[in-house]
Amino acid sequence: MNTKSTSLFILNLGVADLSFIVLCVPFQASIYTLDRWMFGAALCRLVHFFIFLTMYGSIFTLTAVSLDRYLAICYPLRSRELRTPKNAVASICLVWALALVFSAPYLSYFAQMDLAGTVVCVPVWESKPRLIMDVCTFIFGYLVPVLVLSLTYARTIRYLWTSVDPVKDMSESRRAKRKVTKMIIIVAALFCLCWLPHHLVILCMWFGRFPLNHTTYVLRILSHLVAYANSCLNPIVYALVSKHFRKGFRKVFSCSLKRREVNKVHVVQAVNTVSSVETTN
Repeated sequence: MNTKSTSLFILNLGVADLSFIVLCVPFQASIYTLDRWMFGAALCRLVHFFIFLTMYGSIFTLTAVSLDRYLAICYPLRSRELRTPKNAVASICLVWALALVFSAPYLSYFAQMDLAGTVVCVPVWESKPRLIMDVCTFIFGYLVPVLVLSLTYARTIRYLWTSVDPVKDMSESRRAKRKVTKMIIIVAALFCLCWLPHHLVILCMWFGRFPLNHTTYVLRILSHLVAYANSCLNPIVYALVSKHFRKGFRKVFSCSLKRREVNKVHVVQAVNTVSSVETTN
């Protein structure tokens, strides 16, 4: 049951990241490669809304997974009743509800405009509301999740390195600790490093010196690319380290190969049958 609960979080993380890549990245790439916005006023608002909806969905899911891992490792027995598939689904619904609340303002944040004969999709809010919105996005979309991740992973690492299982051999226990600790450090580092440039660029635009020139334009593109890379790496880190995921992947892959082999056999049998009928006739 607890394994199924963790799998639901990992599945939701994959859905959020995949949705971000499929629904948002192509349109965002067009902004940097095309001279104008060519997808209409409705998509101008919807695309940026989905960008932040999936971003919050991914980040909040990461936070939920960190809490799930903390309970599973530090309180494996006491957390059994809490870490159920039903509660996992409820947590996932809460994740998307919060993501919807935080991303809803972006439905009016961007709009299609005609600037000197060129149709563009740009922010239309006044400077002060935009500043407040961008700072809130940094706080609730990066700072708070990083603090939660740091706290849960720090306590998890401390537990792994201070607790000793008298049943298992010390060397085996030490190797297991190092493996889990390494995974936790990689996950936390990837999240912080991938999203930090994106938020730093936005904060520098408001509070620092960030002139609009070719260099800063390239920096903005690079910050977006690094943030998008996190959506590709998260499912790999969380899912591929799971034995259940690898077993399931091999099972699905082997079933697919078996179906292909069966289909080939049926095709060969059908061809032979047709050939024999034609020969008889």
